[in-house]
Amino acid sequence: MVRSIKNPKKAKRKNKVAKKADGSSSSSIPSLPTKVWQPGVDKLEEGEELQCDPTAYNSLHAFHIGWPCLSFDIVRDTLGLVRNEFPHTAYFVAGTQAEKPSWNSIGVFKVSNISGKRRELVPNKPSNDDEDVDSESSDSDEDSDDDEEGGSGTPILQLRKVAHQGCVNRIRAMTQNPHICASWADTGHVQVWDLRSHLNALAESETIVGQGASQVSNQSPLVKFGGHKDEGYAIDWNPITTGRLVTGDCNSCIHLWEPASDATWNVDPNPFIGHSASVEDLQWSPTEPDVFASCSVDGHIAIWDARVGKSALTSFKAHNADVNVISWNRLASCLLASGSDDGTFSIHDLRLLKGGDSVVAHFEYHKHPVTSIEWSPHEGSTLAVSSADNQLTIWDLSLEKDEEEEAEFKAKTREQVNAPEDLPPQLLFIHQGQKDLKEFHWHAQIPGMIVSTAADGFNILMPSNIQNTLPQDAV
Repeated sequence: MVRSIKNPKKAKRKNKVAKKADGSSSSSIPSLPTKVWQPGVDKLEEGEELQCDPTAYNSLHAFHIGWPCLSFDIVRDTLGLVRNEFPHTAYFVAGTQAEKPSWNSIGVFKVSNISGKRRELVPNKPSNDDEDVDSESSDSDEDSDDDEEGGSGTPILQLRKVAHQGCVNRIRAMTQNPHICASWADTGHVQVWDLRSHLNALAESETIVGQGASQVSNQSPLVKFGGHKDEGYAIDWNPITTGRLVTGDCNSCIHLWEPASDATWNVDPNPFIGHSASVEDLQWSPTEPDVFASCSVDGHIAIWDARVGKSALTSFKAHNADVNVISWNRLASCLLASGSDDGTFSIHDLRLLKGGDSVVAHFEYHKHPVTSIEWSPHEGSTLAVSSADNQLTIWDLSLEKDEEEEAEFKAKTREQVNAPEDLPPQLLFIHQGQKDLKEFHWHAQIPGMIVSTAADGFNILMPSNIQNTLPQDAV
C-alpha cells in the first residue's frame, strides 16, 4: 500500500483574486460546448486545462494548515445533531507529515463561515436571446443567492497546534468524548491526547489565526504505548463502549485497549494474531461492542470477538491485492465495504459468510489504489471512495439503470449534459482537483458534507446531487 505523501512540502498562503473579464474581451471569445471529462479515459491536449463547475456543488472550499496531513478526523460538536442551514462551522483534528520529525504537530482547528447554497439538480437553461449577458451577470446573481441562503465570503480558519514527535500515520477522535484523540506515529508509538482546552479555546474565540502563526504547545499525552513491534496505521474507537480502542501494526499484531478511568487505559500486551502481513485498517461493529473487523496486506478481512481468545472468528479472501481500508455500515450493520491496492472496492454481506462468497457488489472503476472508503452516516446505501488516481467518488448502491428515467432527464436538460455513456449507474459524483488524495470523512452532523485531505491541503465539499439522499427530517 502506498501510504506516505510524496515529497511533503509546507504550503504557503496564496492570495489569488479571480477577475471577471471585461464585456469587450469576453464577447470575442467563442463559446464552446461544455464537455464532461472522463478520468483515465480522456487526455488533456497541450494548452488545455480542467475547469471546476461550481454549479455541481452546494459548497466547495479549500484550505491548508501548513504541512500536509495524511490523516484527520472530524470532531463531534454541540452545535446541533442535524444541521442544514449555511453557513456551517466544523471542528477537526489532523496530524502532519513534516520534513523533520521534530516539526510535526497535531492540528486542532475550527473552520467557520462555511458558505454555500442549495442548487437545482436540473439547472434552468439560459435564455437564447443573450447568453453572454446571462453568463456575465451570473456571478452577482449567485452572490445574492448566497447572501439569502448561506452567507458569503471565505471560511475562517482558527488553528492550534500540539507538538507530536514523528509523522502522524493516523488520528481518530473518540465518538463519545470527542476531545480525546488517539494518534499512530511513524515512531511506532500510539498516544492518547486530551485536547479539551484547545477545543474550548477555539469555541470561545473569533480571532483568525494564520496557518503558520499558531504557536506549538508542548503537551504530554495521557498515554504513550510502545508495545507494538512496528509502526502502524490501523486504529478505531469503539462506538458503543466508551474509551475502548483497538490498534494494529505493520507486524500483523492487534492490541486491545480497555479504559481504566477517563484518563488511563490498560493495553493487553498479548496481541490478536491471525494475519500474515501488515494490518491496514480496523473497524468496530456498530452493534456488537466486542466484535471488530480487520483488513490486511495479505488480502484478507478477519472478524474478531474480544471475548473468545486471540484468534479470529473467521477470515476470508477479500481482494487479490492488499486490502487497504474497510468501513462498517452503521445503518445496515450486515454490510462491510473494502478497498484494495488494485483500485477495486467491494461490498460484503456478512450474513453470507457461512455460505462462502460474501461479495454482493464489486466495482473496478478506480485504476489506482483505494486510499479511503466510508459509508454515509445518513443514507445506508451511499458510500464514498478515494483513490491514488486523485478522484473522490460517491456511490449510491440502490441505483440501477432506468432507460425511461434517463430519457426523461436528457429531454429536460437537452444539450446541457454531455455525459459519458459507460459510467456505472451507481456512480453519483466525481470530485477532483486535489493531489495525492489520502483520506476523507463524512460529517456526521451536517448531511451531505465531505471533508478530504491530500498533499496540497483540505477540501470541504457538498455535492448538489446528494441532497435528495438526506433523511426527510433533515431537508
